[in-house]
Amino acid sequence: MSDRPATPDLEACRTLLRGGSLSFHAASLLLPARIRNPATALYAFCRVADDEVDEGADKDAAVERLAHRLDRAYAGQPQNHPVDRAFADMIATHAIPRTLPDALIEGLAWDAAGRRHDTIAEARAYAARVAGAVGAMMTLIMGRRDAESLAAACDLGIAMQFTNIARDVGEDARQGRLYLPLDWLGEAGIDPGDFLGDPRFSPALARVVARLLDEAERFYERAGSGISRLPLDCQPGIQAARMIYRAIGRTLARDGYDSIAARARVSGRRKLGLAALALARTGLPALRLPPLPCAETRFLIDAAAVPVREPIGPGARVIMLIDRLERTDRIIRRPEHPLSNLGSRLSGDFACPP
Repeated sequence: MSDRPATPDLEACRTLLRGGSLSFHAASLLLPARIRNPATALYAFCRVADDEVDEGADKDAAVERLAHRLDRAYAGQPQNHPVDRAFADMIATHAIPRTLPDALIEGLAWDAAGRRHDTIAEARAYAARVAGAVGAMMTLIMGRRDAESLAAACDLGIAMQFTNIARDVGEDARQGRLYLPLDWLGEAGIDPGDFLGDPRFSPALARVVARLLDEAERFYERAGSGISRLPLDCQPGIQAARMIYRAIGRTLARDGYDSIAARARVSGRRKLGLAALALARTGLPALRLPPLPCAETRFLIDAAAVPVREPIGPGARVIMLIDRLERTDRIIRRPEHPLSNLGSRLSGDFACPP
């Protein structure tokens, strides 16, 4: 799938995503076609899976149907639907272990059961399934199967999911859903039942939302160093996704953490500015070493990673960093590097946050 032109099935997937996954659509424009096509198949399946559980009258039956669709996709006999066919092609082409989409379906099953999270660790376990697993699959699509790259991708998934939770507190509550850690709510003096019965903003709720965004920031930082491990032409798209979602949290912070009255958004102009900044950061080396997997994502990394045969000591890492700095200098001067023609590709005066 990766090197072939878009098929009618992929075009159907693209149309599906164009209607609602605006942040993915914006970031995907910076991905090369060899990555954008399988990524489109992946996100279309995620969208269909989420909608089936979210909108279905019988949520348990919806989860069972999704598991059956996975069975057929992995057997090479996908359901007769463009998304299923494109997804089956993608998992076969990129050797996606079944553990990863199974984890996604498990997270959706938790949603179907109305499961709440007593602690931030439980919230991380949920985010690992519904978002970290997707990040791991994207990393495999981009041709990286080492534990450090996968760990960083899972961290980015957790960060983005925590941003979603913080942004959607009011919308979720009005539908009877609550994803904030219950122990944090208790410490803030917020009764979950009372809050769901009458979702209102308060300084106490602001503190809980701010706390969750602080946790998201920690994972955005952890994920940042992994982007430089990706293929050069993949870095702008992933960096843009990271920056756009991070900007949602910062917009919410500027609004006083009130996600009850309104849903924080990032304007199209700002997204374009962040995309330009993502291009500018392409090829730059990471000064921090990628993190080890957190406990909640380790099962994903264990399922997908191919071990590095020779351990790398501290001295070798320093040499590799110096070499990377020198190579980055040479890379930026190449005609094919995104920065070589940045001026002709982007125009306007973008006000980008630091």
